[in-house]
Amino acid sequence: MLDVIRERAQSWFAKLILALITIPFALWGVDSYLKQGADSIMVAKVDGQKITKQEFNQVLKEQQERMRAAMGPSYDPAMMDKPEIRGAIADNLIELRLLSGGANKVGIVVPDEMLAKYIGEIPEFQDGGQFVKARYEAFLRNQGMTAQMFEMRLRQALTNDQFKDGPVNSMLVSHTALDNMVRLSEQRREIVQAVIQPEQFMTQVKVAPEEVAAYYEKHKEEFRVPEQARLEYVVLSVDDLVQQMSVSDEEIKKYYDEHAGQFQEQEQRQASHILIAVASNASEADKSAARAKAEKLFKEAKQSPSGFADLAKRNSQDPGSADKGGDLGMFARGAMVKPFDDAVFKMNVGDVVGPVQSDFGFHIIKLAAIKAGKARTLAETHEEIALELEKQKAGKRFAEVAETFSNTAYEQPDSLKPVADALKLKVQSSSWVTKNGGDVALLNNAKLLQAIFGEEALKLKRNTEAVEVRPNTLVSARVLEFRPATYKPMEELAAELNKRIQREAGETQAGKQGKEALESLRQGKEVAELKWGAPIVISRLTSASLGQAAQGEIFRADAGKLPAFVGVANPKGGYLLIKVNRVLQSEVLDEAKKKSYVDRLRQMLAQEYSAAFIAGLKKKAEITIKKDQIEKADK
Repeated sequence: MLDVIRERAQSWFAKLILALITIPFALWGVDSYLKQGADSIMVAKVDGQKITKQEFNQVLKEQQERMRAAMGPSYDPAMMDKPEIRGAIADNLIELRLLSGGANKVGIVVPDEMLAKYIGEIPEFQDGGQFVKARYEAFLRNQGMTAQMFEMRLRQALTNDQFKDGPVNSMLVSHTALDNMVRLSEQRREIVQAVIQPEQFMTQVKVAPEEVAAYYEKHKEEFRVPEQARLEYVVLSVDDLVQQMSVSDEEIKKYYDEHAGQFQEQEQRQASHILIAVASNASEADKSAARAKAEKLFKEAKQSPSGFADLAKRNSQDPGSADKGGDLGMFARGAMVKPFDDAVFKMNVGDVVGPVQSDFGFHIIKLAAIKAGKARTLAETHEEIALELEKQKAGKRFAEVAETFSNTAYEQPDSLKPVADALKLKVQSSSWVTKNGGDVALLNNAKLLQAIFGEEALKLKRNTEAVEVRPNTLVSARVLEFRPATYKPMEELAAELNKRIQREAGETQAGKQGKEALESLRQGKEVAELKWGAPIVISRLTSASLGQAAQGEIFRADAGKLPAFVGVANPKGGYLLIKVNRVLQSEVLDEAKKKSYVDRLRQMLAQEYSAAFIAGLKKKAEITIKKDQIEKADK
C-alpha cells in the first residue's frame, strides 16, 4: 500500500504542474506576454472585476495549442470559433474569478513555507528525493516563466483549492449509498449474443448510376481536398542553438564546485514490510484488534527473520508488495510516510521492528540492504554539466538574436536565405501542408498556418512573420507551391460510392429485421435464423467492449423476468440482439476493494459538491457577460 500511495502522490503533483502551466498569464497580471490593444475591452465582469478580451484571447490561444497537439492533422482551427467552446472558456475564467474573490474574502492564505514545501516535494524537481534547484530552473526556462510567475500561479491555485475543497475533505460516505453503489457495480449478468449482419442484405441491393450521382452531390464535402501549400522554412530554437555552443573545462569545474549539493546521491535503503491495514479514523476497537494481530506477526517474524517473505505473502494486506514477500525495493529518505521512514532509517541490516503505526495501519518492517550515499565525481558529471551550460548559453544567445531573426525575415521578405545565413541556420523544406497542418510538428501552429495561408504569403510570395510556435522556438516560412481546394472526381469514387450505398441499405435492412426479431423474442416466439454465441458473464466494469448503449440495455433489463431480451444497433455494424439468462449477485468484498469504492463514491460526491459550490457562487455574484465579444473571433 505504501508504494501505491507514493505513486498516487507523485501522479497528483505531476498533474498539478501540468495544470498550472496552462493557467493564463493574464489572470495574474503578466501583461508583457499578451497581445496589445485588447486590455480595455471587457468580455465579462464578476462582482465589479473585469475579465478583459486580452485575458480571454490568451486562454483561447493556449486551448487552441493544446487541442492542436492532441488532435494533430485532424485539428480544424475553425472549431475554436464555435460558441460552445468560446463560452466554456469564458465560463472557466468567471469561475476562477469567483474562487479567487471568495478565497480573499474569507482570508485564505498560502504561506511561503507551505508554498516552498509543495515545490520541494514535486518529483520533477527532485533527484534522489532531494529538491534540485537546477531542475526547477530548467523547468521554468522550458515553460518561458520566471520563478515569481510560477510561484504566483501555484499559490493562487492552492488558495482556490482550499476555498473550494475544504468541506470535501471531511465529507462522510453513508452506508446506504455505499451499499447501493457496491450492489449495482458488482452485479454480473450472464448473456448470449446474436448479430444480424448487414452483409447478408448488401448483395440484394442494385445501385443505379443516378443514385451514385445523387449520393456524390449529397456528400460532396466529404470528398473535398483542401487547399495545400509546400513550404520552405527556417527555425530558430534554443535546442538548435545548443549545437553551436561550447564550454570549457574551467567553466564545468566552476559549475560543479558551485552546485556540489546537486551531485550528492542520497543514501537508499531496501526494506520489506507486513501491513495490517486499518483506517486512521477507525474505531478504537478496530485499531486494537489490528495492533494485536500485528504484534503477533512481529513476534513470529522476530523469531524467524528468514521466513519474513513467506509471512508477508500470507498475511500482508498491502496489495502492492504482498506477492513480492513485502519487498518495497530501494528508496531514499522522504519517499515513505514519516513514521515508516523514521523507523527504516534507524535500523541496521537484518533488523525486524514493529508494529509501526501509520495512517494505513500497522507495519512490521525488515531492513534488507543499505546503499550508502556518495558524491558523483566531476568526471561522472562532466557531460551532464556541459549540456546544462550549453543550454544556458543557448538560452542567452536566443534572447540576443530573436529580434534579429524576426527583423531580417520581415525586412528581406523575398527569401529566407538572408536570415539563415546571418544566424547560421538551415533552410528546410516541407511536404504538402493544409490549414489543419501537416507532417512537421513545428509547422502545426495556428498562428503560423494562418500566416502561411494569408494573402501576403500566398499572393505576394513573402516570408511569414516570425511566429513563436512553442517556448523559445521561432519559425518563419515561405510558400514554394500552392494548390487550391478541389473535389475528388465522382468517376474516381464510383466503386467506393456504390459500396457505401449498398452498405447503408444493408444496415437499414439489418436494423429492421433485428427489431422484428426482438419483438418476436419478447413475445416468447423462437427466431430460427438467429445464431446465439457462447454464454459470457459481464459486469458494468467489464462490458465496455459492447458499447454504452448495449451495456445500458443489459443492466436495465428486468431481472425478475428472465430470460430478458434487448437489442441495439451494433457499433461494429448490423443489429445486436442480447439475451440475459441470469443475474449473479455481488460477492463479499475484501477491505481493500471496499475502500476503493469508498474513495470512488467520495470522489463522485466531491465533484457534485464542487459543481454545486460553483453554482452557488454564481447565483450570489453579480455577473455581466458580453456575448458579442466572446463569440467574436479575432482574425
